Amino acid sequence: MPRTHAISDYRNFGIMAHIDAGKTTTTERILFYTGKSHKLGEVHEGAATMDFMEQEQERGITITSAATTAFWKGKRLNIIDTPGHVDFTIEVERSLRVLDGAVCVLDSNQGVEPQTETVWRQGDKYKVPRIVFCNKMDKTGANFFQCLDDIKTRLGAKPVPVQLPIGAEADFKGIVDLVRMKAVVWSGEALGADFQEDLDIPADLVDQAVEYRNALIEAAVELDDAAMEAYLEGKEPEEQTLKTLIRKAVLTGAFYPVLCGSSFKNKGVQPLLDAVVDYLPSPVDRGSIKGIDYKTGEETSRPPSDDAPLSLLGFKIMDDQYGVLTFCRIYSGKLEKGQALLNSTREKTERVGRMVLMHANNREEIAEAYAGDIVALVGLKDTRTGDTLCDPQKAVILEKMEFPEPVIEMKVEPKTKNDQEKMALALIKLASEDPSFRVSTDSESGETIIKGMGELHLDIKVDILRRTHKVEVNVGAPQVAFRERIGRRVEKDYTHKKQSGGTGQFARVKFIAEPNEPGKGYEFESKIVGGSVPKEYIPGVEKGLNSVLGAGVLAGFPVVDLKITLIDGAYHEVDSSALAFEIAARAGLREALNEGKCVLLEPIMKVEVVTPEDYTGSVIGDLNSRRGQIQGQDMRGNAVVVNAMVPLMNMFGYVSNLRSFTQGRASYTMQFDHYAQAPNNVVTEIQAKSA
Repeated sequence: MPRTHAISDYRNFGIMAHIDAGKTTTTERILFYTGKSHKLGEVHEGAATMDFMEQEQERGITITSAATTAFWKGKRLNIIDTPGHVDFTIEVERSLRVLDGAVCVLDSNQGVEPQTETVWRQGDKYKVPRIVFCNKMDKTGANFFQCLDDIKTRLGAKPVPVQLPIGAEADFKGIVDLVRMKAVVWSGEALGADFQEDLDIPADLVDQAVEYRNALIEAAVELDDAAMEAYLEGKEPEEQTLKTLIRKAVLTGAFYPVLCGSSFKNKGVQPLLDAVVDYLPSPVDRGSIKGIDYKTGEETSRPPSDDAPLSLLGFKIMDDQYGVLTFCRIYSGKLEKGQALLNSTREKTERVGRMVLMHANNREEIAEAYAGDIVALVGLKDTRTGDTLCDPQKAVILEKMEFPEPVIEMKVEPKTKNDQEKMALALIKLASEDPSFRVSTDSESGETIIKGMGELHLDIKVDILRRTHKVEVNVGAPQVAFRERIGRRVEKDYTHKKQSGGTGQFARVKFIAEPNEPGKGYEFESKIVGGSVPKEYIPGVEKGLNSVLGAGVLAGFPVVDLKITLIDGAYHEVDSSALAFEIAARAGLREALNEGKCVLLEPIMKVEVVTPEDYTGSVIGDLNSRRGQIQGQDMRGNAVVVNAMVPLMNMFGYVSNLRSFTQGRASYTMQFDHYAQAPNNVVTEIQAKSA
């Protein structure tokens, strides 16, 4: 099937938001109006088209980002729905990596919330052009102008309205389009399909509309000298010129157009689709993607063109009844069913069995796909999230994704012998689908440990084990993922000698072990000159050192941020071997860690509590009792927002506590911020537990 839409007519975009801002409902409405969904799914009835995992339909939150293709006004839309819960931040990060643009949905009653800030920062990291949609304008307390303020103060961004609301709360009727200076009003019935869009602006809003239109024009003409000159001479830009300038602002991040509506009440969705088409970039606008030439290691790039060598990035792996689906974004070239590909990240060859376009969980089989497409491939064996697939003759490695370390872990065990093998296979699948979910085995007890980004993250994985994979498991209480770090620089000289008749063992290593910069991880460097440790034995030294990093000497937690420099050693012609050097390095590092005054590191969480003013004192007192450090507080509407840094180990069970002393009127969000040194009393407590 030849290409049906020019690549400049593609819009690959995602919808990002805080939980409950109406993101999935907005996506639903988009699918409904673009003709891809014939009935409206309501999240609170558990029926939304994009939320197709049982766990999502029950909890009413979106967990996996599903990709859907739809069409609007001659443009091809590839929509990626992203989760808004903090435990699923990794999903958002993965989708933003392959998007060209995004719609940031705000709850007009709440404004910018903690997870909005997180996804906005991730958008900044990947330089994703964005427009903002203030949703839920029909809700009590909805305040469009407070949202604008929030975007300035909390996101540090420049919002410029391109629409104003007509009415608010129960009286929300429509919008003023500031680009065309016309009113758009929806009638109550007909699921939002019945609306009039060329009405005169209501008399009581004319002055406000003129004021905000002038602000829009002034912000827009700053981006173009000719338009600025004409404006200074009293000539306003025409509609098409103004749209072009707004688009330029979105692409450069000069300002962010703000729209409004109510997805649930079917108001404002069609103009939002128009804005996606008018203002968000196509793959051509985003330009070439950078990469590394597979053969030479030099920087190279791939333009968004069917004629360029094929390159695609796997950004999500899902397992369903058809087999493993690998969601990929094609950056350049043309992909055909049955084609052989090189996974340049893992140096493996893959073959595309089948290729499908996804519509939530319905699929359309296709034979070929082109630059700009987002497709799901069936039949890939070794590809993981973040891997590059490419033409074996013109291989490239696209930028890798970075994934955060898990901060919470718990034991899982199969209920019966029968569940044992099923559990092992299911956990391997889950870990391959989600890079922020890890599985390991406790070397001493043999127990299986699962690790993730938060309690909800692990709850849902256990739920999937039980439902999707039909594995019955018992789970332990969640545990904090502590880390250990050497406290000071140690120079260690260690000799391993064993003589028991015949060939003995001999190896001497001398190295410096010292703290590395926080977040730098483990680094090894050999400064051996003159062959005091022969080259062939260096891998043995590294293997020995690595074997210690999994369990430190303080309380058996992984050792992080350690730098080791091998500076000297000695060997014996007959008695030395890689194994002897491995043993020497292992024992030497254990001694060095014991001498290096190791410290225990604990995860510190960024906590935000939103509470009625009456309970502020109780909230702060409670956070202080959890070793929390209050960072500040401010007003949001008539509620108080308290920000604090609190050790994760003191946050278990917080939600029920908070509910009880605020009569269920406060809410909180929490996400990992950094690791910090734990105080002595915590170290003693943890050592006693691990003994």
